[in-house]
Formats: sequence, structure tokens, C-alpha cells
Amino acid sequence: MPAHERRRCVVTGLGPITCIGRGRQNFWRGILAERSGIRRVAAFDTSAFNAHCAGEIPDWSPEEFFPPHRLKRLDRYAQFAVASAKLALDDAQLEYGLERPQARVGVSFGTALGGISNAEDQHGYFLKKGARGVNPTLALQVFGGSAHSNIAIEFGFRGVGTTNSNSCASGTVAVGEAMRYIRDDFADVIIAGGAEAPLSPLTFGAFSIIKTMSMWKGAPEFSCRPFDKLRDGFVMGEGAASLVIEELEHARVRGAKIYAELLGYSLNNDAFHMTTPLPGAESCIRAMRTALADARLAPEQIDYINAHGSSTQLNDATETLAIKEVFGEHARKIPVSGTKPFTAHPLGATGAIEATLCALALEHQHVPPTLHYGNPDPACDLDVVPNHGRSGNLRYVMSNSFGFGGINACVVLGKFSA
Repeated sequence: MPAHERRRCVVTGLGPITCIGRGRQNFWRGILAERSGIRRVAAFDTSAFNAHCAGEIPDWSPEEFFPPHRLKRLDRYAQFAVASAKLALDDAQLEYGLERPQARVGVSFGTALGGISNAEDQHGYFLKKGARGVNPTLALQVFGGSAHSNIAIEFGFRGVGTTNSNSCASGTVAVGEAMRYIRDDFADVIIAGGAEAPLSPLTFGAFSIIKTMSMWKGAPEFSCRPFDKLRDGFVMGEGAASLVIEELEHARVRGAKIYAELLGYSLNNDAFHMTTPLPGAESCIRAMRTALADARLAPEQIDYINAHGSSTQLNDATETLAIKEVFGEHARKIPVSGTKPFTAHPLGATGAIEATLCALALEHQHVPPTLHYGNPDPACDLDVVPNHGRSGNLRYVMSNSFGFGGINACVVLGKFSA
């Protein structure tokens, strides 16, 4: 169809599962409380590593969401994915059921590591008892696609189904691709999101070995410090978020509440290095400009940027450089916060969590802060909304995800107007 007639996409349901709160209301209360959910790792002993903090989901009880026969087939990663989808669907008040499968409803999900932690755990049983000691459903649990597959099975969604694995950009890619599916008339509704459950000794240790994680030894909640001069690495987390993304007329017909409109998306690659960003930030710059063009917005129309803000020295400085290049003089006027001190960095789930946060920021007209900012860095000379949020006149917001492998993805959301 002609570009001027493209189908509009709106966000009608939100289902975050994070270390600061589960469900839309609890998650937003966690943001307003301005306290980190990061703690010292409790699931296993980290004494052999140089990193010790993470964003673990406290008191996770999958029995609240699943009967025993379903739990046998769902590892922690898939539990987060399906539970977050249910929270989003219920929030959207969207009807679902296996007795009435829907071919125009699909799933677009993302994860960096999928069921790797479960595989690591099962390998221990394999070493002790051989193949007979391994969970017989392991083969169905370990692959990343178990997220969208189990969501489709749980709720009867027979439309588009995909799980991407684009490192820390996976959740943002899932949201952006969902918008494309609806625009191109492949579906009327997409459950888009990301899930991650990476907190196990081998996986955690592997990231610790390459010295990308914070080695902070003080109070754990201060370990993640985006844009702060003393930042020393990202803090791993777990969790999920799902968004119900819906074609506008479909949402209107059923009287759905609309949190935001999804307007633009971009995806590219640095083609440079697996962990180090391109020094001139050319691909990050192009990603933001492409998302703006897709949204049909000028740079000066963006009122808030949710930065990737991973709390690594190179990433935060490179993202600052890119923002200044894209937004020019306007860059110093835009609030730019890194919100990973709230939730840690649940890898492939992060982009979906931050897209959820952007939708809520638009609804509540509130800019979330960058927590634990105390030491200005000349290389990150933006308005980083230090330590305390503020009210704002938010019309359009951008969310950035710049991940390992040089993968860059951006989405632009707007305050809905008829």
C-alpha cells in the first residue's frame, strides 16, 4: 500500500517481569520509587568470579501462572516469556483461548541466550547419571524459539511466530518487527517482547571472564552507573516484558486502552567487533536517523531518549557521541536516561522492558532518572536526568539498544492522538 496509507500500530497491553516489580502497576511503582532492584547474586556462589551483582527476580513462583503438567515442559526462560505475555494480554483485555485459535494474532519475541542456563543445569545431571538423568523435554526447552512457540501454544495464536537472537538488541528488534508485521498486513495483533534467564554459574562466569561486567565491591545497588565517570561494566539480570501491539482500527473496535503509538524502527550492524562499538559511532548514528525517518519525525521533535546506557566505558561514550551527532544543538535539551540501574541488564529482554518503560513514560508524562549518577564524565555531557525523575511534556520518545555483535536497533514511540 502507499506509504501514506500504512497501517498504524498502537500499544494496548504491557506485561513486565523485572526485579523491581511484576506487572504494569508494580513495575511503574518501582520506577517511581527510584530504587535499584540489583542485589548480590543469591542463586549461586560468585566467589570465583570478579563480578558479584545481578538483577534476580525475587520470589519467583511459576505455580502462580502454570499448572504442574505445563511446568514440566517450561524452563525458567520460557516461564518468564509466557507469564509476561499473559500479563500483557490481561492488561490489554484481549480475548484468547485454545478453543478459538486466532490466525491474525502472532508472536514476535527476542532472547540472547534462550534456555542456555537450563542446559547448563541439565549437563550436571548428564555427568552424574548419563542421558537417563536428563529431563526428557530438554531438547524442547533449550532452543530460543521455545518462547514464541509456548506463547502461541498457551493462547492459541496461529499467526506470525518468531524469536530472534540479536544479543542485547533482541527485545527492541522483536518490537520493531512486530510493527512491520502489522503495517504489512501479516497480522492485526502481535505479542512482542523478550525474555532472559541467564543467571547460572557458567554463563555468568563467561561474561565475567571477558571483563564486560561490573566488578563493583560496594553496595550492590550502586554497581550499575550509566554515564558516570566511574562506571565499570554492565550488571546482568533476568526477566521479561511483553507488549500487545495492535492495528489501530482493531484496537478501536474493541475499545482498547492505548498507551502509545509505535512509529519508527531501525536495525543495522557495526560490522566491526563483537564487543567494542564502532569508534566513530557511524552505525549508531544511522540507526537513530533511520528510526526517525521511519517515524516521519525531525530530530528536534524527540522529547526523551531511553539510552542503551549499559554502564560500560566505551558504550556510554559512543552512544553520547551518536546522540550529539544526530540531534545537534537539540541534544543538550533532550533528557537522556539510562534505566538499567533499576532492572539490571537482562540481555535480550532489556529492549522490551525499556520499550514498556517508554510507553508508560508517555502515559504518565514522566521522565525516569539515571540512578546513582555522581561523577560527571566529560565524554557523556548530556542531560542524563541524574538520580531523580521529572515530569515532562512528552510527545515522542526514542529507545536505543546497542548490543554485542555490533547490533543496533532503535524504536520510536509517540503519545497517541486520533
